[in-house]
Amino acid sequence: MPYTLKQKLTAEFIGTFFMVLSICLTAVFGASQGVHPAFPVAGTLMVMIYALRHVSGAHFNPVVTLSLWIRGATERSEIIPYSVVQIIAGITGAFTSIYIYTEEYQIPLESMSLMSNHDVVSIILAEFLFTFALVFVILNVAISDKTAGNHYFGFAIASVVFAGSLTVGVVSMASFNPAVSISLVAVGKLKLTEIILLHIGPQTLGAISATYIYKYLE
Repeated sequence: MPYTLKQKLTAEFIGTFFMVLSICLTAVFGASQGVHPAFPVAGTLMVMIYALRHVSGAHFNPVVTLSLWIRGATERSEIIPYSVVQIIAGITGAFTSIYIYTEEYQIPLESMSLMSNHDVVSIILAEFLFTFALVFVILNVAISDKTAGNHYFGFAIASVVFAGSLTVGVVSMASFNPAVSISLVAVGKLKLTEIILLHIGPQTLGAISATYIYKYLE
């Protein structure tokens, strides 16, 4: 029996919420202490993918939803509902992390400029390339008929986020996801005026590029 749209959106909310909650608590507030945030973030993403892929596809990312529609793996009518729920879930996860960390709803940080330590081109390239890698891996391990039935898809997808966090986290904060970028604004970490150009734009272009190259290779 197929899942209803409400059930799919519930799954997307849960997965995106816990992913962003772990990002904010570890990468923003330092709750992982001496452990690099890449470990708990990738771990949370991996288990949520395995838990919820059979319900909603476990997108947890608006540009992934867009890419899967271009690929023909999701319905056009699901793009906006999925994206809206992913963003709402991310913001909810961000606000929940604030409460957990401070025990009250107040943003304790001053918004940081992404360009404090790196230039525009570096940040754009970091988000473009690793969003490309993320979507390309998703399409090849979770969508392609040639790898259907594998049991490593969740590990492979989470590994891209893990690698990206370790390599370009200091450059762009390793978002690779508009819902995450907006959540980092909500938690007071990034500036809204910067993420459209430096995050959401290259993330979208990276995802679309990966999809068309995947289709070409297929």
